[in-house]
Amino acid sequence: MAQDSALLDEISDMLINCPLFNHLQAADVKAIARHFGINNISKGETIFNEGDDGSFMCIVHEGRVSIVKSNQNGDPVIMGTEGPGRALGEMAVLDGERRSASCVAATDCVFLTLSREAMDTMLEDQPRVGAKILRAIAVSLSRRMRWTAGKLVDLTE
Repeated sequence: MAQDSALLDEISDMLINCPLFNHLQAADVKAIARHFGINNISKGETIFNEGDDGSFMCIVHEGRVSIVKSNQNGDPVIMGTEGPGRALGEMAVLDGERRSASCVAATDCVFLTLSREAMDTMLEDQPRVGAKILRAIAVSLSRRMRWTAGKLVDLTE
């Protein structure tokens, strides 16, 4: 977890600029910033693999990430790419299931991470703000499910 004041300020700025959290007040963002970490990853590196335990989620701050899923033959298929502001891996962190897809850095990336344990601590320490974050994640997942359902309907027509 972040402890250094300059690092906490950097994380707070990154959170405020993220659409998932920009509805929070600055004081709330400051209160939760200590639960997040910052990671840099180079193009081509794997962030996590399909089937892995979901021990953390991440939010892309800079760069693009490819979402890769294995098809029935075990061949990797790029399902899409996500950029700044997008949360990745949140389903596995919330439900404790294994990763449903792999994430690979399509470019050099900077992202925020929130471990499952840090999320639990945040929910205990700041339940009001934690509830707002859970709601924002749920809304994001809901939008993604609706978009995917629309795409599936388009494929069947």
